[in-house]
Amino acid sequence: MPPQPTARTGTYKDPNLRIDERVKDLISRMTLEEKVAQLSARWLYDVVEGRTFSLAKAKEVFANGVGGISRIGGWSVLDPKGNAEMANAIQAFLISSTRLGIPAIVHDECCSGYMARGATIFPQPIGLASTWSPELIEEMTSVVRTQMRAVGTHQGLAPVLDVTRDPRWGRIEETFGEDPYLISSMGVAYIRGLQGKDIRTGVMATGKHFVGHGMSEGGMNAAPPHIPPRELAEVYLAPFAAAIQEANLASIMPAIHELDGVPISGDAKLLTELLREKLGFSGLVVSDYEAIRFLIDLHHVAKDKQEAARLGLRAGISMELHFPDCYAAPLLEAVQSGRVQEQELDRAVVEVLTAKFRLGLFENPSVDSARSAEVFDAPEHRILARRIACQSIVLLKNSDRLLPLQREQCRIAVIGPNADESRHMLGDYCHLAHIEEQLLRNPLAPGWLDGAERADATTVLQGIKHKAAASSAILYAKGCDLNNESRAGFDEAVSIARRADVAILVLGDKSGLTPECTSGETRDNADLRLPGVQEDLVLAIAETGTPVVLVLVSGRVPCISRIVDHVGAVIESWVPGEEGGNAVADVLFGDFNPGGKLPITFPRSPGQIPIYYCHKPTGGHSLWYKDYTLLSSQPLFPFGFGLSYTEFKYRDLEISPVRVKAGAKVCIRVAVTNVGKRAGDEVVQLYLHDPEASITRPVKELKGFQRVSLLQGQTGHVEFGLDTNQLGFYDNDMAYIVEPGTYEIMIGSSSEDIRLKGQFEVIAEEKYTPQRRIFFSSVRVTKK
Repeated sequence: MPPQPTARTGTYKDPNLRIDERVKDLISRMTLEEKVAQLSARWLYDVVEGRTFSLAKAKEVFANGVGGISRIGGWSVLDPKGNAEMANAIQAFLISSTRLGIPAIVHDECCSGYMARGATIFPQPIGLASTWSPELIEEMTSVVRTQMRAVGTHQGLAPVLDVTRDPRWGRIEETFGEDPYLISSMGVAYIRGLQGKDIRTGVMATGKHFVGHGMSEGGMNAAPPHIPPRELAEVYLAPFAAAIQEANLASIMPAIHELDGVPISGDAKLLTELLREKLGFSGLVVSDYEAIRFLIDLHHVAKDKQEAARLGLRAGISMELHFPDCYAAPLLEAVQSGRVQEQELDRAVVEVLTAKFRLGLFENPSVDSARSAEVFDAPEHRILARRIACQSIVLLKNSDRLLPLQREQCRIAVIGPNADESRHMLGDYCHLAHIEEQLLRNPLAPGWLDGAERADATTVLQGIKHKAAASSAILYAKGCDLNNESRAGFDEAVSIARRADVAILVLGDKSGLTPECTSGETRDNADLRLPGVQEDLVLAIAETGTPVVLVLVSGRVPCISRIVDHVGAVIESWVPGEEGGNAVADVLFGDFNPGGKLPITFPRSPGQIPIYYCHKPTGGHSLWYKDYTLLSSQPLFPFGFGLSYTEFKYRDLEISPVRVKAGAKVCIRVAVTNVGKRAGDEVVQLYLHDPEASITRPVKELKGFQRVSLLQGQTGHVEFGLDTNQLGFYDNDMAYIVEPGTYEIMIGSSSEDIRLKGQFEVIAEEKYTPQRRIFFSSVRVTKK
């Protein structure tokens, strides 16, 4: 081996050089051991003693450097200052006490906010999608970026870009729903806010789970999906393509599952040919936790860790998370024996080092820990969390205008297992959920995990008490537990309901990763009814004759067909985060007019699954009689549905030109007037249908939307700019084309509530091949 220069004389330290020059110089100085060390992350536990950074442990585990650090915030109970001090201590050791001084990428979760003690907890992504407000999501992740960077965290393992059409899957709450256009819009906004305008001060977003994770066999986590190539390209890949091409997505996490017999973590055609060469991805590919080892003991396509490392590396995965396993001694041995070529190793090392230089870690490896806490738990962050939670709420039913409630309502009964449980307001990727999971796995580690405080989230009961008039009487009874068969609390609940003017039943799930949870990762459900005896509680309360408002606090899409006719109003609040209770109260009392819309279809029965709005012409019904023998084939609530306390009238659809050349744009204008008695929001939805094509096309596809706030009597003029490139699909040769012909336009308040229809014609020779994929319609709103 040639003499190695010292760390202080390398040109890779020069910030004025191009990144590729710095990487080339640095990798030329590295030993095999140092290269391999860059391809994995280390647990925080590996370098601490109690809650203190351990120099002795660091000297052992960081002898050759390290690629990343796993979850300083998410796997500890450190406050922001302690979190930042720990990150600084690790970086200081790597820079001053390793030969080449290469800093680490610190990663953590940020599904609904930075997953750390003291960070703001926003609604889960299924609720974010229900806002239909991408700009609000970008505002949220700008806060998340600020908090993560303040404590020295550089990579967020979000957003989830999975298209999901099976509500049995427990992780549906982490997704943006069923539609690729809506998911793409929300995903791009999420990434832009998290990464910022300059990645050197931003946080690398990680799109996951590439690809098809949300449509698993039986709705079971990580089971194989059954997706044909055209559907994969048009539906499931679309959000990833948009994220890469519109938001410059910095990182990708492949899914754990297999696709058509090939585990994705070992699939070079998918992770290199498709992802990099066709979609143009140029960032960092990291494994899902333990996914490389799963090639051995889950998929059985590798006989040992050397083989698993070879498969993962050749497929295109450059960093193994969350601890050194296959990309450690086994990979080193594979290179030394010739089983893996050093140039294959170098390709991955280049990718990791490039990410570190892009992040500016060599110039700014540490943070000002004394000021870290300043960007946590700020009043403006709680205000934003409440605003997003309000906009995420979907009003599903409101018979006889039961809502909004009068503030002076004399007696209000608040009932249910989720009425006064702050933990249940939080999702499976909140900090407490993962502390619970750690304690379950390692009950002997209390010294490190002591101090995980109760969830600082407002409950619905608390929100109602804050909002109701002083003259009102607020009665409370739990009624039943979340998930057991005991009816011991029914009598008390029925008693207070009989004495009340209205009963508010707050039901749903506990989201998390441990066995008692009913929603979240690994918590899949074959039966979509509310857990335990919650539905029986609804029926018991309904028998009192007291008007019932059902508030759902749930990460799942519950099947409430058994009880929906027994309640007067239904509010879906999803998993609304730390300000969820206040947001629900705002909606109940009319201080906020609900305007959220469903990002996913609600089935009548699990037997309908998968059920989604953009099915093919032969889908969505049974031939001849349309319905099932004992059940309608129609959903309980369709995609895009959501009521308001006011009403909106659509008129004056204009389409111009009505004959357009392929590659040009069509302008679609519509006027929407608030004809009700209060201000409110409406989500104007643009759908398209290709009635005659060489490949069967969906009955309708979302191609644009806009949430519009209108005062009483006010009119909003919404103008969509639809590029004809958006009409494309993959033909028999799997080429993306736009065909000439007539296209139908539908403008609606939901996928089923279509208010206006029109059409235009695309003029082209047989077919048109766009030079660049266009993902989104432009939108402009003017108000009068």
